[in-house]
Amino acid sequence: MQTPRFIGSDIYRGSSYGPRHPLSIPRVPTVTDLCRAMGWLPDTQYVTSPRAKAEALTAWHSPAYIAALQRAETEGHVTAETRARHHLGTLSNPVFPEMFRRPATAAGGSLLAADLLGKGGAVYNPGGGTHHGMADRAAGFCYLNDPVLALKAFLAQGLTRIAYVDIDAHHCDGVAAAFHGESRVLMISTHEAGRWPFTGALDDRAGGHAINLPLPRDTNDSGFAMALHEVILPSLQAMRPQAIVLQCGADAVAEDPLSRLALSNNAHWATVAALRTLGPRLLVLGGGGYNPWTVGRLWAGVWAILNGYDIPDRLPERARSILAALTWSRRPALPPDTLVDTLRDRPREGVIADDLRAAIATLRERRAAWV
Repeated sequence: MQTPRFIGSDIYRGSSYGPRHPLSIPRVPTVTDLCRAMGWLPDTQYVTSPRAKAEALTAWHSPAYIAALQRAETEGHVTAETRARHHLGTLSNPVFPEMFRRPATAAGGSLLAADLLGKGGAVYNPGGGTHHGMADRAAGFCYLNDPVLALKAFLAQGLTRIAYVDIDAHHCDGVAAAFHGESRVLMISTHEAGRWPFTGALDDRAGGHAINLPLPRDTNDSGFAMALHEVILPSLQAMRPQAIVLQCGADAVAEDPLSRLALSNNAHWATVAALRTLGPRLLVLGGGGYNPWTVGRLWAGVWAILNGYDIPDRLPERARSILAALTWSRRPALPPDTLVDTLRDRPREGVIADDLRAAIATLRERRAAWV
């Protein structure tokens, strides 16, 4: 495989959805700075993300929506008609100075990643993973849907077996809508049961080629490991994908304010390590994550896993100072020392809920019927 590439951009520095929004926190800059402080990100592996052109975005999004998004950024406000039609200028999807350029950069990064992966390897675009964006409207903090655009780019390359794996706390409803009934794309999603957007039920197969596994509240590392080894990995091994796209949302960890799952970052890292060997092409995206310390630590560790770097028990001072300088408006304003001094969480193992065991058994039986 080729040397992994990290796609980033300075547009994420200082850009915010607003001081009261969950995405007021720095995420991609923290990951980039941590990886550089650890000596894990030489210039030869860093690629500056291009901004996707409007024409490229219409591979999924409607021209009218793209025009409305550009106009909202230029004018700094939206009309009532635009708000109603395209869901721009809402509490979730506010107007802010980079509201077109920032998501278009994330989308450009994922499209570039698909191109870079033409000959195989691994690419990491932590600014990507905006899986709720719909063709004609914004949704769930997502103005554009870069996973959909990357998957469509792989299809345009002639690939016929593509796996999309999503371990965000929220169901990937935009991706499900884009590939409903598409036999060339296998979508696998684990997400918190009963959590917005309230889609992705166990029996929802998105037209026949999707696997949805809702996770009960408080699912721990033990429960997720069972899902990984009994649902995700066997499904991918049977498919033999030519490309894998992993949306690695960090909001499923215990400290995140927008979910009630109880994973440690070890669960995400184990997924990255396992998927790295299951196909010739791997694109890893960011996604959700609303605690600045847990997001930075988890996503920096993803890059370490992709490169085979050892994660130290204690961070060197240069890296530690990056985490120590973070703040947010929620409580506690300052995190425990474990979220500043280390990258790796303590494992959060425990009892596996009976309803999760039953759901996994149902999916096992369904897979056996396919074979």
